[in-house]
Amino acid sequence: MKKDTLMVVSGGMDSVTMLCEYASRIAMAVTYDYGSNHNAREIECARFQCAKLGIPLMVIPLKFIGEHFASSLLSGADAIPEGNYDDENMRSTVVPFRNGIMLSVAAGLAETHHLAHVMLANHSGDHAIYPDCRPAFVENMSRAIAAGTYDGITLLTPYTHLTKGQIAERGAAIGVDYSHTYSCYRGGEHHCGTCGTCRERREAFQIAGIPDPTIYDA
Repeated sequence: MKKDTLMVVSGGMDSVTMLCEYASRIAMAVTYDYGSNHNAREIECARFQCAKLGIPLMVIPLKFIGEHFASSLLSGADAIPEGNYDDENMRSTVVPFRNGIMLSVAAGLAETHHLAHVMLANHSGDHAIYPDCRPAFVENMSRAIAAGTYDGITLLTPYTHLTKGQIAERGAAIGVDYSHTYSCYRGGEHHCGTCGTCRERREAFQIAGIPDPTIYDA
């Protein structure tokens, strides 16, 4: 398969699964240093997974997000609420239009490197809280990217309607190393085990019926 795609990789379960599943078509990957609590640990995982697959990774600084945007995800570990991933209080973790900004940068990179597609690992579990992960957003963003690039670059989001548990099942089937992925919004050495993303991560492994390699503090 032709390597015609640039992928946005966070270093979490979803993007790493997609990176591994579609590695044969991914020419390069991009991740962003934007100041979130867990950014450094995510980037470390993204580097590990891309190196393992031989996929070049660019780390793009977006420091202005951490400096000027309001979100508990940018405000330190103590600002992260406890609760399930889809609870209303998790709205505080939204980084305004984050995916819109990151996809815009990715589209520019894809056109610069003569690639046909940009790939993003949003999934159905994100829809309740994050507007820039929902089907309507990615459909309209794909149209905007195509209209705004000479080569009509398109946005690929094959996990949009999958749950995290289903993604974990796909990853297990292809041997994804989940010990080198990171999810916790608090950004500690170990996953806290109580924030929404930790709960969703733990549940995904249980649903998939596969061992959870994560070290949790609680």
